[in-house]
Amino acid sequence: MKNMTLPIRFGLVTAAVLIAYFLILSLMGKHTNVFYSLFNGIITGFGVYETIKYTKLRLGKEFTYGKGFTAGVTTGFAATLVFTIFFALYSTELNTGFLGELSEVWSKDYANFEGIVFFTVAIMGLATTLVLTLSFMQLFKTSNNPKSK
Repeated sequence: MKNMTLPIRFGLVTAAVLIAYFLILSLMGKHTNVFYSLFNGIITGFGVYETIKYTKLRLGKEFTYGKGFTAGVTTGFAATLVFTIFFALYSTELNTGFLGELSEVWSKDYANFEGIVFFTVAIMGLATTLVLTLSFMQLFKTSNNPKSK
């Protein structure tokens, strides 16, 4: 569990930045435009990148692909979990009309529209985490190629 403290801390900070970004969009009335959620990938990517970078610095020669991958995925999953819980509370308790504004057509057609939206938010966060972690690990992994002279 000691090895997970850094990724969980970075995950909580990443979630806080995601929540702050969402609330800023909400204040400007832009939170119903799904295109602004593309920036969530950049926020999550920065958190995952920094976690892997600090894990590599901390472990030094003991750093392996598996340890870096685990750190990145843990960060992204923690951030996604916290943000999804916040998103669910925001849309059901703080701003009950939000999901209707998000998609008027879908909210009328589906009985479990809230669940579908929450599931989609979680899956998007998890998919972003996996793709970015795999991408960043290409930068941080050690090469097995012999050095030419």
